[in-house]
Amino acid sequence: MLYPITPIFLTLVLGASPFQVGVIEGLAEGVASLLKVYSGALSDRFRQRKIFILAGYFLAAVAKPWVGQATSWWHVLLARSTDRLGKGIRSAPRDALLSESVSAEYRGAAFGWHRMMDTLGAALGPLLTLMLLYFFQKTSQDINFFRSIYFYAFIPGLLAVLVVLWVHEPDRQPIVAAADPFQQSSKWMTLNPSFKVFLFSWTLFSLANSSDVFLILKAQQSGVSLQSTILMYVFYNLVYSLLSPYLGGLSDRIGRRPLLVGGLFVFALIYLSFGWADQIWQFWVLFATYGLYMAATDGVSKAYIVDLIPAEQKATGLGLFGTVVGVSTIFASTMTGYLWSHFGVVACFSWSATLAALAAVVLLLKRSNNCC
Repeated sequence: MLYPITPIFLTLVLGASPFQVGVIEGLAEGVASLLKVYSGALSDRFRQRKIFILAGYFLAAVAKPWVGQATSWWHVLLARSTDRLGKGIRSAPRDALLSESVSAEYRGAAFGWHRMMDTLGAALGPLLTLMLLYFFQKTSQDINFFRSIYFYAFIPGLLAVLVVLWVHEPDRQPIVAAADPFQQSSKWMTLNPSFKVFLFSWTLFSLANSSDVFLILKAQQSGVSLQSTILMYVFYNLVYSLLSPYLGGLSDRIGRRPLLVGGLFVFALIYLSFGWADQIWQFWVLFATYGLYMAATDGVSKAYIVDLIPAEQKATGLGLFGTVVGVSTIFASTMTGYLWSHFGVVACFSWSATLAALAAVVLLLKRSNNCC
């Protein structure tokens, strides 16, 4: 409900600059990232997943109305940071629980189905926003309408918390030896070399992978209406959602790495094209192709990590990945906002495309010592 209108709310209602939008998204994601390895390690130590998931979704829900009350961009920064705090707490334990719910030969498909259901929500939410826009007959510049959406979004957020209560978690015994939550993640020399190369390449890519709000902002500033921009975002999520189970299952058959490398090259082409796009049909094509990239990489990357990490370190490995990549995202969003504000939109998108292509080459040239 909120993602496609947040950059417009920030720029039109609160008067934030693209650089300030980048700071908000970068720091908010950074908060989430710093907690992922810690929550993941604690989840592995105590062999508990559900309590972390429940706390994470609760924080995300209560942060939504805070944005609606914001009178300055830094208020949104605090609220978004709280929202991402919840993401940081829940992500690694949730993904570990998901991987434990299926056998290894269906791991990619399971993550694909998870991404499908998650992304269906990301598609239905903006449609609900459009319905509210039509029902209340508000204009895109109406401050009260923008603020009310953030309060409406609290309802599905709270429902998500209630649903978590029904999730079954098997009983596990704590791993007493893991006394320090960072102990497992710090044993860098013992990690699979393929995991190290993947982590390095994805970190390089994440330095360029800024928040999607810049794609939305580019479309809006190119003359695309608010309604059309939201529909494009919905279309992107539908493509992402429908392709995720198929591409996740495909990774179970042909390996993860080919899809990840291909996805990075697609990303580079998309961002290079976004810099020059100025026609509405071009944005429709680019958002759809962006959905293809996400379906080929998001769930597949998590399945790949689980392939390479010992069973007792699942959440820790996923958390370490999320932390390193997320910290890189702070730089990515801030740099994108800076380049946009000082050198123009073509420069910032070209920067992202170049680093993504370089990351794809690094991952492509690595000779994997396993089937993945």
